[in-house]
Amino acid sequence: MKILFASDIHGSAYYCRKLLAAYEESKAERLVLLGDLLYHGPRNDLPQEYAPKEVIAMLNERKNEIYAVRGNCEAEVDQMVLEFPVLADYFILSEGRVNFFATHGHLFNATALPPLKQGDVLIHGHSHVLCAKKMGYYYLLNPGSVSLPKEGNPPTYAIYEDGCFAIWDFEGNKITEINLLEDKT
Repeated sequence: MKILFASDIHGSAYYCRKLLAAYEESKAERLVLLGDLLYHGPRNDLPQEYAPKEVIAMLNERKNEIYAVRGNCEAEVDQMVLEFPVLADYFILSEGRVNFFATHGHLFNATALPPLKQGDVLIHGHSHVLCAKKMGYYYLLNPGSVSLPKEGNPPTYAIYEDGCFAIWDFEGNKITEINLLEDKT
């Protein structure tokens, strides 16, 4: 299965359109959103074309294709307007021989690990900094931020397919990739 992972849209209609265009073009079968979908948060500047109501409409059109988790900017009111679940702190996604612990990153991250086994994947957003690396016995992945990247990164998302996790910018450039099956022989 091909899965597109994205995080931290923060209410940007501009970047939500770009994300959904990338999703369509990729022909991914599922869109996994790692939180902070609608609100920009008090520590962030307004993202380009901040329009949460437009983001709501765009995401609701794909409600049957989205898995999502709660970010630190999500609230119960967000669930009242979004037609897919957004208030879970995490979910487990098993795809072939790869098990993803998907979360936003404010509760579980590299310094506050969830229960992981050899070769498992912790995937989260929150930091707005992309990451794809092996951390001893597990993998740490972060698709970066769709609308408010940090540390000089461009706006990004990630595609997982056949054991490969690749992070892309919206110009079609592959930023980095990692094979998640290298120790699963």
